[in-house]
Amino acid sequence: MNALYVWLDLGFLAVFVAVLLSTRRYQALLAGLAGGLVYFGVDYGVFYLALGTRVVEGASPFWFLLWLSLSYGLTNIAWIWLWLDRDRRAPEWSLFIVSGWFAVALLSTRFGGGTSSISIVRGTADYHGVMALFLFVGYGYLCVRNIRISDAAARAPLLWILAIGILVQFSWEAVLALTGIRNQSFHTLLVNSLLETNMGLPYLYLIHRAVTRRWDERLVRRR
Repeated sequence: MNALYVWLDLGFLAVFVAVLLSTRRYQALLAGLAGGLVYFGVDYGVFYLALGTRVVEGASPFWFLLWLSLSYGLTNIAWIWLWLDRDRRAPEWSLFIVSGWFAVALLSTRFGGGTSSISIVRGTADYHGVMALFLFVGYGYLCVRNIRISDAAARAPLLWILAIGILVQFSWEAVLALTGIRNQSFHTLLVNSLLETNMGLPYLYLIHRAVTRRWDERLVRRR
């Protein structure tokens, strides 16, 4: 990608945050910010510093990975939170996010040729086995929990959770692939979509369930 992509994306993130604030989706915003910081801790602290599987060329690794983590962490986790809320405007939020990603990618490709080039090597495929373990533990817990609960209304909506996890990662991967920012095969697209964000959905569902029992979306404590 080029430097224009980063600046355009920062503008998009500012608009996204402003819309969340103006519509009082405070929980979704806080969840997204927390998700971005967690992503940064993993990307920079684990993959870059500890394991050396993140390689950044053309930019400061710290600042680039901070932006990158907040970019897809904020949008992905806030988007997931809104779907878990069963927000009545979830389709509009989805179109807003995906079209924003497309616009940023294509505008930077068309007009960013004169800016500096930035490349990143992820190297996370080496840890898909560990990610698969997290996915199995999370979904395994929800499956066993559902089997043991007789009240159908109290069971976790597994297909709904699975669909959200696949949709969000697939959208991100597809935009990067279709706009030429990431070169990847269909196999990589499929594996990443099934695994990378989806492995965290069972845990995020449980966090969402615990939080929304106590506070509403505007952070008012429930009685």
